[in-house]
Amino acid sequence: MKAIYLDHAASTPIHPQVAERMLQVMTHTHGNASSVHAFGRSAKKVVSGARDQIAKDLGCRPDELVFTAGGTESDNLALFGIAESLSHKGKHIITSQIEHHAVLHACEALEQRGYEVTYLPVNAHGLVSIEEVEAAIRPDTILISIMFGNNEVGTIQPITEIGQLARAKNIIFHTDAVQALGAIPLNCHELPVDLISFSSHKINGPQGIGALYIRHGVKVEPVLYGGLQERKRRAGTENLAGIAGFAQAVELAVQGLSERINHLESLRAYMLEELEQQVGTEGYVVNTPIDQSLPHILNISFPGVKSETMLMNLDMENIAAASGSACTSGSLELSHVLQAMKIPENLLNSAIRFSFGMGNTREEIAYATQKIATILKRIRSRN
Repeated sequence: MKAIYLDHAASTPIHPQVAERMLQVMTHTHGNASSVHAFGRSAKKVVSGARDQIAKDLGCRPDELVFTAGGTESDNLALFGIAESLSHKGKHIITSQIEHHAVLHACEALEQRGYEVTYLPVNAHGLVSIEEVEAAIRPDTILISIMFGNNEVGTIQPITEIGQLARAKNIIFHTDAVQALGAIPLNCHELPVDLISFSSHKINGPQGIGALYIRHGVKVEPVLYGGLQERKRRAGTENLAGIAGFAQAVELAVQGLSERINHLESLRAYMLEELEQQVGTEGYVVNTPIDQSLPHILNISFPGVKSETMLMNLDMENIAAASGSACTSGSLELSHVLQAMKIPENLLNSAIRFSFGMGNTREEIAYATQKIATILKRIRSRN
């Protein structure tokens, strides 16, 4: 069996059509989009065309999209940009304990600058309570940032309800939709959200490119200074090939969304079926709330087998999975998401995230599950 990649929540393989589009741009367009000559105009056309396409697919205006270097920069631009823009109105921010570190670490940095941050708890399913969001709001609250779908367990938050509450209270609302894009339907203008973070490499696009949707009328101070690109909101020469590839990836993800969701859900359901047969329900615990989660993520604990031991054994079998966010998986830190969900220690220490995507098959899932069962039996027999 060839290598099996079950870590699509970390990064995804580039779609062939995306690679083809990028190569076309790299070999035919080399001007700077800010230059006024023909080469510059040609580059500008690539950027404008991509922006128009993404705006159409995501349901927003082209001028509401700011291209960034990825999800992390999008999150940082949203948080620091709004904090700086609205500091005269207040310095209180609300977020959750299970956000991606791009948000959590940004909030910690803002605290060092004199802002106050409320980190909302979640329930056993990783859900934020609307009542607790409302209770946390203060007269000086300027921003609420709650992720759309969690990158470790897949939990989908009540974004519409939180957004409606934020609108009623005249508070800016940001959501990190990096994992949600390409996994569930998204339309910027239909959501009561002011800023939305996106990333290309989660949807079979290139790494190093993303976008931040900024609702028309919302002012965000830049975090990068230099040129006048992106309507003065993000300085820096545009990544032409990356932007073009991102647009192609978004188009493919949106056009084939229904089929994609069905495929992802079927793979996840099949893995659970195979685990039940191969391991037995007493041998594992599902941490993902299946009925309210992104379809491509499945977080499972295998009591008695530490996460790093399972991952090492899977890797020896040429199977890739993860123990949490790709940004922290090399640090051997316990998942802050599962800790916030108050998962028991034996489950916390043995959690594995499997995430599915393009190229995965039922045959791969069957093979991976069989190997998991073999690994569990071997390790548990020693204990």
